[in-house]
Amino acid sequence: MGCSSCSTGKDGQPKGCKNNGTCGTDGCNKLTVFDWLSNMSLPNGEKPFDFVEVRFKNSRKEFFKNTESLTLSIGDIVATQAQSGHDIGMVTLTGELVRVQMKKKKAPFSGEEVCKVYRKASQKDIDIWQKCRDREEEIKKRAREIAIVLKLQMKISDVEFQGDGSKATFYYTAEERVDFRQLIKDMAKAFGIRIEMRQIGYRQEAQRLGGVGSCGRELCCSTWLTDFRSVSTSAARYQQLSLNPQKLAGQCGKLKCCLNYELDTYLDALKGFPSQDTKLYTEKGLAYCQKTDIFKGLLWFTYKDEPSNWHVLSKDQVKEVLEKNKKKEKVASLEEYAADNIIEEKVVFENVVGQDSLTRFDQPRRKSNKNRNRNKKRRNNKNRKPKNA
Repeated sequence: MGCSSCSTGKDGQPKGCKNNGTCGTDGCNKLTVFDWLSNMSLPNGEKPFDFVEVRFKNSRKEFFKNTESLTLSIGDIVATQAQSGHDIGMVTLTGELVRVQMKKKKAPFSGEEVCKVYRKASQKDIDIWQKCRDREEEIKKRAREIAIVLKLQMKISDVEFQGDGSKATFYYTAEERVDFRQLIKDMAKAFGIRIEMRQIGYRQEAQRLGGVGSCGRELCCSTWLTDFRSVSTSAARYQQLSLNPQKLAGQCGKLKCCLNYELDTYLDALKGFPSQDTKLYTEKGLAYCQKTDIFKGLLWFTYKDEPSNWHVLSKDQVKEVLEKNKKKEKVASLEEYAADNIIEEKVVFENVVGQDSLTRFDQPRRKSNKNRNRNKKRRNNKNRKPKNA
């Protein structure tokens, strides 16, 4: 990590900013965009784009208009317009790349929805903002206790304060609709602030909380993944994965996002491949496809009456048999095709001593004949009587 909050400490242990990919100093933030136009000057007569991109807690990013023509750069803390009061965030992008991002995300360039940047944040603004951020964990714990007392079927996963401390947004997950009117009254009375409840999905919850996946790495959604595409079980079927929900589900309980990573490669490989439901008609009987290997170009078939005997055929051989079946011709058997695919494995290394055997230490060592003879002599010497006796 290149930033100060995530760097290694004096004792050699990593500090860890514990912000789940949203670094406090923006040095290793997953949402940071590299400004590759920063070293280029604008043409004569062109004014700089008057919008900036501002990041708030976790993955929330918004665009604000710089109406005051402030000199802003990446990393500046600014006070921005909110529904009531002001919010505090960090500038993550300026210049022409903001225009590109706004077009990509279809953000409005004008109208009532456009908010503006008030000013650069003063030290007083930053102190209030930091004080509110420090209260979030305590308030989240207290809010969960209130929800448990009211017996609401919901889970409050995160709390986000507005920069001026006048409002707090509670993010929650629930399987069904929840009536939290009494919860808002109790929390407003306990905390003395305005409350906003916002329901999020289980994927967004995992993105905010972070964690370690079954692969041993940090969750993709909390480190670099910014958009969530729908994942279906057909992605696992195309990749010939076992439909085990415990292995296919991630930390969020939904199907893993990584099932889509290699799906396009498998779909391209399957374009010129016979279908999984392919049937071959032979004189010996009807054969069904049991298994395919799209990268090796092999298919395994079994006869209807002999399901335990598998015969491997190449992709071209299967197409050849299918062409004959279309002409209402039957091949003699699959064995004559499968015999051509038998490849003898070449022995690269042959161990004659047996040193690579995993069980070579399991059997006890036998005592040599020399040790046996020595033990016999010792016993005989002990049994002999002394001459003076």
